[in-house]
Amino acid sequence: MAGSKEIRTKIKSVQSTRKITKAMEMVAASKMKKAQDRMRATRPYVARALHIAMHVARANVEYRHPFLVKRDNVKRAGAIVVTTDKGLCGGLNTNILRLVVQQAKEWEAKGIEARYAVVGNKGFSFLQRMGSNVVSHVVNVGDRPSLERLIGPVKVLLDAYTAGEIDEIHIFATRFVNTMKQEPIHSTLIPIPQSYIDASGQTVESEAREGAWDYIYEPDAKTVLDALMTRYIEALVYQMVVESLASEQSARMVAMKAASDNAATIIDELTLIYNKARQAAITQEIAEIVGGAAAV
Repeated sequence: MAGSKEIRTKIKSVQSTRKITKAMEMVAASKMKKAQDRMRATRPYVARALHIAMHVARANVEYRHPFLVKRDNVKRAGAIVVTTDKGLCGGLNTNILRLVVQQAKEWEAKGIEARYAVVGNKGFSFLQRMGSNVVSHVVNVGDRPSLERLIGPVKVLLDAYTAGEIDEIHIFATRFVNTMKQEPIHSTLIPIPQSYIDASGQTVESEAREGAWDYIYEPDAKTVLDALMTRYIEALVYQMVVESLASEQSARMVAMKAASDNAATIIDELTLIYNKARQAAITQEIAEIVGGAAAV
């Protein structure tokens, strides 16, 4: 059995760790509410933006935007991977990167070349260790992400798609369900799907129909659709980033609460062991005194 001094040192160490995890839990809880508010504010905007984009795009039959055209032979693919900058948030990043690795193996088996644009330090470091082709990245996004910083890495893949260098663009991110549940998602970003996933996780089809609407485009259909589609893609990526931030704070709060609870349990167990060791030492001293007195 370990000595009393060693056990006291362990108890102090665990108590110090518990103070840190408790503080991180409280910080994450305070940030979580603001992150969830930003996340919920973007969902209806992106859903409505998809409806508008589909209406305007399908009303004009003369110009078909490249983001809506599905290419038959896919030889190169792009992927936007959204992770966190910091750790200590449970299996949040692990679940996303597991999806990325799984899809990368499928692409490799089909002979498809992959390019990656990464948001977040964890995903960037992981893909670099894998030796993946990371063409753009942004790290240290912060608690309030700026669209201006996200546009650059995304535009690299958008320009490559427009130039015909890649045939599809996918996105890997985390969808916030509730405080206790965050699920990793993998979806096709371009060609733009005709549906979206709402807050409850249900797939909602766009209500637009081919040729059912008529618009007057000013200055022309190409200019309007190019701006509208690009804006929709940027808004969708921004939504995925704020969803990831809300998921990060929720997962960190839960992880730190579990760590604090486990630390409290360990402290109780070590205290019990310490009391037993102290009692055994006292009993041994009494026995030695009694034995010495009897010998005299």
